[in-house]
Amino acid sequence: MLLNCHTYYSFGYGTYAPKDLLDHAQQHGHQAYAITDINNTSGVLSSLQYAAKKNMHVIPGVDFRNGVSQCYIALAQNNTGYQEINQHLSNHLHHNTPFNSRAHEFNHAFVIYPFATYKGWPLKYNEFIGIAIHELNQLQFSSIKNQTNKLVALHQISFASPKHFNAHRLLRAIHTNNLLSKLPKTEQAYGHEQMLTDHEIVNNYAAFPYIIANTNAILNSCKVDIEFNKLANKNLKHYTTSIANDVALLKTEAYKGVSYRYTNPSKAVFDRITRELDVIEKLNFSSYFLINYDIIKYAKHKGYFHVGRGSGANSIIAYLLGITDVDPIELDLYFERFINMQRSNAPDFDIDFSWTDRDDITQYIFKRFGHERTALLGAYNTYQNDAITRELGKVFVLPPTEIEKLQQINTQHPTDKISQLVINYSQFIKGYPSHLSVHASGILISEAPIASYTATILPPKNFPTTQFSMIEAEDIGLFKFDILSQRGLGKIKDAVELIKQNKNVSIDIHQVQQFIKDEKVKDLLRTGDTIGCFYIESPAMRGLLIKLKADDYLRLVAASSIIRPGVSKSGMMREYILRFRDKTLRDKARNELPELYDILHETYGVMVYQEDVIKVAHLFAGLNFDQADTLRRGMNWKYKNNDDFKKVKAIFHNNCIQKGIHKNTVEKIWNQIESFANFAFAKGHSASYAVESYQALFLKAHYPLEYMVATLNNGGGFYRKEIYIHEAKLKGANIQLPCINKSLKKTTIEGCCIYIGLGLINELNEQLLNNIIQERNINGIFTSLENFKERIVVKIEQLSLLIRAGCFRFTQKGKNELLWQSHILNTLVTKNYSANHTLFKQQNKPLYLPKLIDSIIDDSFDQLNTIGFSLNSPFSFLRNNLPTAFTAKDLKSYLNKKVSIAGYLVTQKPIRTLKGQRMFFGTFLDIEGQWIDTIHFAESAGKYPVKGPGCYVINGVVIDDYDFVCIDVKSMYHLPVIDREIQRIDTIATNEFNH
Repeated sequence: MLLNCHTYYSFGYGTYAPKDLLDHAQQHGHQAYAITDINNTSGVLSSLQYAAKKNMHVIPGVDFRNGVSQCYIALAQNNTGYQEINQHLSNHLHHNTPFNSRAHEFNHAFVIYPFATYKGWPLKYNEFIGIAIHELNQLQFSSIKNQTNKLVALHQISFASPKHFNAHRLLRAIHTNNLLSKLPKTEQAYGHEQMLTDHEIVNNYAAFPYIIANTNAILNSCKVDIEFNKLANKNLKHYTTSIANDVALLKTEAYKGVSYRYTNPSKAVFDRITRELDVIEKLNFSSYFLINYDIIKYAKHKGYFHVGRGSGANSIIAYLLGITDVDPIELDLYFERFINMQRSNAPDFDIDFSWTDRDDITQYIFKRFGHERTALLGAYNTYQNDAITRELGKVFVLPPTEIEKLQQINTQHPTDKISQLVINYSQFIKGYPSHLSVHASGILISEAPIASYTATILPPKNFPTTQFSMIEAEDIGLFKFDILSQRGLGKIKDAVELIKQNKNVSIDIHQVQQFIKDEKVKDLLRTGDTIGCFYIESPAMRGLLIKLKADDYLRLVAASSIIRPGVSKSGMMREYILRFRDKTLRDKARNELPELYDILHETYGVMVYQEDVIKVAHLFAGLNFDQADTLRRGMNWKYKNNDDFKKVKAIFHNNCIQKGIHKNTVEKIWNQIESFANFAFAKGHSASYAVESYQALFLKAHYPLEYMVATLNNGGGFYRKEIYIHEAKLKGANIQLPCINKSLKKTTIEGCCIYIGLGLINELNEQLLNNIIQERNINGIFTSLENFKERIVVKIEQLSLLIRAGCFRFTQKGKNELLWQSHILNTLVTKNYSANHTLFKQQNKPLYLPKLIDSIIDDSFDQLNTIGFSLNSPFSFLRNNLPTAFTAKDLKSYLNKKVSIAGYLVTQKPIRTLKGQRMFFGTFLDIEGQWIDTIHFAESAGKYPVKGPGCYVINGVVIDDYDFVCIDVKSMYHLPVIDREIQRIDTIATNEFNH
């Protein structure tokens, strides 16, 4: 008999998990209750699903409030009423408008006004007044006591115990940014919002039997039915006018793609097409493929590049439609990893677009399929260890240093009472949702209106977003379309355009088969010369490519997966390298377990891809495809305690034992699966990444300067921007500092000359930047600093920034002279050029300044401060001469010998050893700009840590790890740099002497 129950999805207020609320209600004798979270419907679907299993009756509703001030409660009489409630809530959340005291007019929902706020207006047939237990005495003296058919019991439920009530108060303090001691009474619930038994509620209202009767009547007349079936397919039912037409269109479009993809298609191609189309039709996924195809067609029409990845790359239909660029026949990709007749969950495509294009693609999807049935998928942000400890520490007025100490406490318990409270309630609240956010990529396109399932919020990008997550979406059969963004595609797109502008060469970037065979591309892969290339430019990946001699497609696909943390940490990455390099080890592995080796022959008996889990489970352990996929998915921590996963795990072990496989061997294979399955890529996913890598490699191999410019203009990549400038230099570029007459906002290229963009100048006002380019386009180049000052309104600080960045070097004057001139010009009364329409301009008297000297080191510091790096060698900043002239090209001649080499720090990657000790891998540049890779084991890392950016002397032993040459560092010293202020004083003294 509960009409107003809150879960912890009443963010910052409730403390019940939906499942706990239902269990608690059932334990207290309630057969029905209403879940009415505050301005939220996140808990509805999971509550309805769990209620169906427990034979409980749950009524969806919403507690409409302005802040904590309760306006009214709406309860859905049926599915239409639930949709009405969701639409009403969404409208207010989208426009951020307060709720009125009187409810919106609902046709299929009951409305309950709190007794305390009801002001006597006439009630409609579906409107009631809720009387709390503590308000029954007041009812005796109220004018509404005679409205016996309009009064209902309104016992609000928000927490289960006094501890939950304390947690509620802490959440309110966090939510309102208050100290607990300063939390107003009006911002928190009363302590009586706890669960009572059904018998206790009836007894409390015993003097008012009609209240009980009215309450039961409402509960009994409400019923919302939502089907929970992962394969119900509640997405848009058909893309065309019917399912049959969808099937016909998909077949037609697929066969159109055969001639583009295959010169001489084999029988295997046509057999695969027939098989996939048959499964797609039987599972009614034609519209899903066609919707993705529609999105890709729009992207191509707009000139947007994309990459279709994930397990969708296992489909030849996706390949023929252009959704992916991975040939599943060539790579023997498992279609069943994507879709199979026994699979109990829906498939999904992951489609990447450039970071500049994704929002337009999303906008198109909403316009094309309608805002009523389209929404972004929501997600829940939850309180985690450090975050909740920090927030509670602030609530209890603990100083930051004390909070930091508490965040580091694990099993130790603090002695003082406040700290103990923080730790205790941190553990209690940990995992509670704090607020709604947006899924990284998911979009829903539903057959029914989205409001049939949820209300929506409107995040900053103004796309309606569901109040439930992907888990609830899957449970009801709504599968998502994943639209993602990345900068790698922006690099490729911009590089193709720059090559056309600078070299007048057009490139079809989808001709990946040609790129795979290109000898220059193979050479980049073999040597690890992959800086700037998508996914394969990190030091670890460069090293792996060298060790694998990865100059072919399959090797690059494998490398994309084994570099993943789960695979490498499990030892399988190392095992794969060893077996690739050593035939004896391959033969040993085949002899030990030939059945397993044959299944994984392509990867030498090593599990590398997610499909390998399915293959091993299906072919080795005898699980069907659905069980095998349950096993793969079950490795995710979200599903690992799932009953289905536990059953499949038992079947896996039992089947292997029955086949006569030794228990220890079964455990060994199981441990391999368990250690990496959730972290490995699907093979199709790795292949998609490899395709994009080949596109980037081809551009770098043949057009390195244009590609590096595109890389800079898309935010760089794994490394700092200066590394891409350095790479362009190595490839023959003439790098020019920003120029007031040549540079645009982005970095540009003319022939072999690269002009750094004005947009790279730190702290440069964007409006000033736009004004400079616009004025230059309209009235021509600037002829002098004075001419610039006449035509552009600019503050002296911004002008000084431009001068120090080297933008006025066309004047042939030194920066010190220009800085003096700018300050003198700033004292003169000048007018903006664009506003000066006089026929004759007043000529200012020429300025005579003493001879001022600029220094190279001063220029280097100016570049460092204005654009973030210097075009001069980083070693030019050193206070003393280099202690060693040894270079990276000499390393191979000193294998297993001690060396001393100077290196400029590029990056470091710290890791923990099995014993928990800290070590790291380093990457440096030598004095010639070549790469130095280093290993710093625990002892060395502890004694000689990295002490910030700059140059170091590295002492160690040269080692060769399967052709990857690096230094095992024994000691390392940071080299001191020139003091800028001392240099400035020297320069001023020189100028004074010349004066």
